[in-house]
Amino acid sequence: MHVEISEPDLLVLQALRVKGFVDTEAVAETVGLSQEDTLNMLNQFAEEGMVSYREGRMVGWMLTPEGRLCGEQLLANEVDNLGIRQEIETSYKEFSKLNDAFKEICTDWQLKPSLDGSEGEQVLNDHSDPGYDKGVIDRLVELDKQAQPVCESLARRLERFKSYGSRFTYALEMVLRGDTEWIAKPMIESYHTIWFELHENFFSTLGINRASEST
Repeated sequence: MHVEISEPDLLVLQALRVKGFVDTEAVAETVGLSQEDTLNMLNQFAEEGMVSYREGRMVGWMLTPEGRLCGEQLLANEVDNLGIRQEIETSYKEFSKLNDAFKEICTDWQLKPSLDGSEGEQVLNDHSDPGYDKGVIDRLVELDKQAQPVCESLARRLERFKSYGSRFTYALEMVLRGDTEWIAKPMIESYHTIWFELHENFFSTLGINRASEST
């Protein structure tokens, strides 16, 4: 089966869409272009009003509303011109079946039942109970086994989805080595960070409004 490679302009705009606010190096790494070529594209998009650059304590690029609309049109054209919308929708349905289970895993990693036995009461998980934490991690391992085929199916059709499977694998490996921040810590490539990004990639690719769905 032929794997389709997205156009560079779509890749750059989509990288900003799913990552939100990133520097040139991160965009280049995501789209597989040199930093020089990436910067040239970003500067051109900035002149066209589709991206903006912020300086200060944190520096980086972000989409403007015009850039978001342009990206959405490019995405719609891509999946329709390639005739793969139905396949992506099928993968999204499989992903959606796992989403509630993943959210429960993240919640149960952060909270646990109250020690006084109060029904429905939860307290912050201080991770002092290895047995409880292991149970949550075991559930993440089982969920990953179901998520990987979804990633593989996507990777067979669009190159820009190819990295998700290996990124999930790496995050899970870090967790199993004992670095449990890789479950849900923001600002690193934690399992939750990647999951949220893939979810946003589905939304934007298929033209789904995130606000219209329970996420």
